[in-house]
Amino acid sequence: MINKLVSTTEVLVRFNEADPLGIVWHGHYIRYFEDGREDFGNRYGIGYLDFFKHGFVIPVVNVDCSFKKSLRYGDSVIVETSYIPCEAAKIQFNYRLFNKKTMDLVATGKSVQVFLDKEQSNLQLLNPPFFEEWKRKHLSS
Repeated sequence: MINKLVSTTEVLVRFNEADPLGIVWHGHYIRYFEDGREDFGNRYGIGYLDFFKHGFVIPVVNVDCSFKKSLRYGDSVIVETSYIPCEAAKIQFNYRLFNKKTMDLVATGKSVQVFLDKEQSNLQLLNPPFFEEWKRKHLSS
């Protein structure tokens, strides 16, 4: 059995994220996913600077978002970020965004990141050893 790794964080919708009608522009939902990834990384010890310290960058190569309901200026968004284990040299997350006041599901999504060495930007075909160690520590049987 694999432990499910999930983090939850809250983001306040800022004025500059909304259009003149007060509705959040769709591109900001992807930024909320980023807020969730940062929270997850900080909580579980695999933040962007941790990867960089080990000689890697982890660019996003794919992101999907399904919009369910609109967010508005002043809303608080609950971002639930779930790590999706896989054997390939990539990092996958699923996201669920909720309006804090109503707890309505407002969007779902997923992202994929890959490992590049920070010096030459070479794609890594195997998980770096420190990431394999992280997975052993957090994804016990």
